[in-house]
Amino acid sequence: MATSEALRQILYRIDGRGYKAYKDIAGTYQFADFSLAVDYVQGDPFAAPSRLRALIPSAVAGFPDRLYANGSRAIGLSCFLARAFAAETFKRSTRRGSGKSGEIRIEAPGQQVLANTAVQVHEDGTVEARFTVGLPAQGRRVLGRQACQLLLEELPRIIESSLMARSHAEEGLWQHAAANEDADALRSMLAERGLIAFVADGSILPRSSGVDDRPMGGDEVIPFGSPESLRVGFSLPNAGTVAGMGVGEGVTLIVGGGYHGKSTLLRAIERGVYNHRPGDGRELVISAPDLVKIRAEDGRAVSGVDISAFIGDLPLGKTTRRFSSENASGSTSQAAAIVEAMESGASGLLIDEDTAATNFLIRDARMQALVPKESEPITPYIDRVKAMYNEFGVSTVLVVGGSGDYLDVADAVVAMETFRPLDVTARAAGVAADYPTGRIIEENSRFEVNVERRPRSGSVDPGKGRRESSIRTRGIQTIQFGRETLDLAAVEQIVHWAQTRAIGAALDYARRRYINGRRSLSEILDLVMADVEAEGLDVLERRRIGEFALFRRHELAAAFNRLRSFRT
Repeated sequence: MATSEALRQILYRIDGRGYKAYKDIAGTYQFADFSLAVDYVQGDPFAAPSRLRALIPSAVAGFPDRLYANGSRAIGLSCFLARAFAAETFKRSTRRGSGKSGEIRIEAPGQQVLANTAVQVHEDGTVEARFTVGLPAQGRRVLGRQACQLLLEELPRIIESSLMARSHAEEGLWQHAAANEDADALRSMLAERGLIAFVADGSILPRSSGVDDRPMGGDEVIPFGSPESLRVGFSLPNAGTVAGMGVGEGVTLIVGGGYHGKSTLLRAIERGVYNHRPGDGRELVISAPDLVKIRAEDGRAVSGVDISAFIGDLPLGKTTRRFSSENASGSTSQAAAIVEAMESGASGLLIDEDTAATNFLIRDARMQALVPKESEPITPYIDRVKAMYNEFGVSTVLVVGGSGDYLDVADAVVAMETFRPLDVTARAAGVAADYPTGRIIEENSRFEVNVERRPRSGSVDPGKGRRESSIRTRGIQTIQFGRETLDLAAVEQIVHWAQTRAIGAALDYARRRYINGRRSLSEILDLVMADVEAEGLDVLERRRIGEFALFRRHELAAAFNRLRSFRT
């Protein structure tokens, strides 16, 4: 392995030459405390930055064994280190020439704690950080001496300040490792208690804004407090005994007036499928791993989904047992999303009345009288929600503000009143008895649905021009997949663009490895997720990049289902 001094000599030698001379620095160099691998060198100062890795031996990094004694702790620690590295680059990285010259960047996680490729703490305590560097240039000429300052002076300072145990208080490091372990432990205990979610007393649910996922501050913020009748306790490995509100299996309604916190509670449960960093306020808002948020999505594509349990045959004899559309309506898109979630293994659905198709949720007595059932193909969700749980074990948490008919089918009703939850289950049952709606149940037949579709070979195609695979991510919501623009804006449980990038790579990986026209989509999801579990996110991409974060099978399935080329 070459030394850091060899890197210095190369940079001095190529100073002032054309930018492609930077290719000479590709390789691995030994510094005093770490090795630096230059895996990819950009060909232009305006192109995607160069990819580098720093590897710090455990004896040098110096983190105590207890901080990475298991996977949960190691992920908590790695996310802390990635954020620390990002903070240091923000302070120290300065522009040095044209384009992206001088930029050092790492893909740090946000409020959620996600297994990622940016910083990894390996089983032996070795720390690996992957980041990008804009190599300095003036125009398209190498600024070798400035590159020396960047790579041989600034970068070692950043690594020293962020990735070494001696630069952090051990108690702060332990807090991140322990909090992640506690969250995983609590999630593993939900099912045995008959719960799909838990919201700890004292949690801070509101966020700073619609574009800022940090906790809201100020004296007006009201910490969460469970109703006594719904309070449950858990004993955690590090935090000890914690108490809060348990959300049971079955059908749970969240009700209340506008702006009293209904959607905020649902949003917290939605994000509870992920762990959260200490200080987020939702560290102990924990949901079952397979809860899926569902909404209407006008205009989306649907391919061969059996929505017949919700929507009967359409006018002109169009069947809904293998429903396909290039422009689904609100009701058909929501029906398809539910069946697709069941296909990917969802144990519960999260629905907000505000983003649902009204005619899919409910047909009240007056509309039933005006439009008879024989003229209405839609079987509203209210007439299927109990059967979904009784026959398939799929629970529902539903925010309702105007559909009082749902009181007839609820197992539990939580009212949000000035951001405080109240258990009004008994009162809701009394209201339902005292004020019958006269509504007729429109479907009593057995809930049957076919959730076994087989993707066609060739229908997942990332090719573009001469390139067999062209995949680019634009923010958190968009993947340019070959010639197709894949819109994931309605897939609300993607929380970081590194997940989106990994999902794009996973689509291609599945295409190359497992889509053959015979395997079902659920089998393909099983195989891809098993490979990621066994080999890490690097299995998706030959290049070792630092811009992947772990996704769930449900978001990968949602991406398949929103590809307009997808056929089953």
